[in-house]
Amino acid sequence: MRVVVACDHGGFPYKAQVIAVAQSAGHDVEDLGTHTTDPVDYPDYAEAVGRAIREGRAERGIILCGSGIGATITANKIPGIRAGGCHDTYSARQGVEHDDMNVMTLGARVIGPAIVPDLVTAFLSARFTGEARHARRLEKVAAIERAFSG
Repeated sequence: MRVVVACDHGGFPYKAQVIAVAQSAGHDVEDLGTHTTDPVDYPDYAEAVGRAIREGRAERGIILCGSGIGATITANKIPGIRAGGCHDTYSARQGVEHDDMNVMTLGARVIGPAIVPDLVTAFLSARFTGEARHARRLEKVAAIERAFSG
């Protein structure tokens, strides 16, 4: 699977670990930055991940920031992006299986490094079930998105 990864300065400490875990599982990973701990604005990196998915350059994205909240809010402004903040493996897996989540956000100041491999693995190995109840709910989400898109 093609995966894009990006972070702001708050998420930078875990970015290399996220990329290594994804690559070791056989995924093709594109690093969209940032590449230092110099302060940057998280919306720029969340937008880059969302654009990559919308343009078909990736199927999934992972964004890291300090709390994961700002990245989640920003990514979800992009039509077709379904981002969820995950700090446990159940959410990382179930968000894909039931909600077809295509972007996982992580708060580097909220989680520790020991759980990062489990979160990345749970997110990238999960598949949308396509069950009728989940598809129906996703269509309702898409209808809301369309209703509020200019």
